[in-house]
Amino acid sequence: MNSQRWPDPGTTLPLLWRTAERPSRGSGLTIGAIVEAAVALADADGIGAVTMRGVAERLGVGTMSLYTHVPGKRELHALMLDRVFADAAAVAGGDWRERCAVIARQDRARYLRHPWLLELPAARPAFGPGVAAKYERDLAALDGSGLRAAEMNAAVMALTSFVYGAARFQSQARDDERDGRTERRFWQDHEPFLHLVLDPARFPTAHRVAEEARRDGDADHDSSFEFGLERLLAGIGDLVEGRA
Repeated sequence: MNSQRWPDPGTTLPLLWRTAERPSRGSGLTIGAIVEAAVALADADGIGAVTMRGVAERLGVGTMSLYTHVPGKRELHALMLDRVFADAAAVAGGDWRERCAVIARQDRARYLRHPWLLELPAARPAFGPGVAAKYERDLAALDGSGLRAAEMNAAVMALTSFVYGAARFQSQARDDERDGRTERRFWQDHEPFLHLVLDPARFPTAHRVAEEARRDGDADHDSSFEFGLERLLAGIGDLVEGRA
């Protein structure tokens, strides 16, 4: 099976909605306890550390006891994502634009708090209670805006994709910086060679922008995120205002 796809929903959905949870047989082990341990392990050591054996060791139980509750690692990943998405806070008050901005910032913070989410398949997660609650929250932020149903869904997808991309870029840059590969060092390493090959006649726009950025200072991740979010919301706003 493609590693970039989620497992079969016929197996995953009963786990997510707890319609197939088995008795703990006296051990006290539950799907919830397994998922909490897996999330804590991923937060500490990354998604690569989340193996059935690693989670079992964290819980102090035998590895095979986990399989009584969760069929395998990929189903566990789906449970982990749904658990973290269940933390999405409700957003009330303000207009649709303010609500969407709050949600986008919350979602970005979640990705940066749990960067392992960015290593899971991005498309079509199983529709568990956490994912369903987040989808409801995101759509509700646009309710009353005047957008049609399909447009509300498309706006949510556009905002979700923007936040995911921005968080993924920032997370990777943060990993580089932990290894000493900062933005400044990147350009210092490249600049001597680029100065020779980046011919202003051949790359006039890139040359001009690079020179101006070096003089003015690069935008940081926060300001770049806010710039993109504002532009995206402005575009949705044009459509909303056109309906007024």
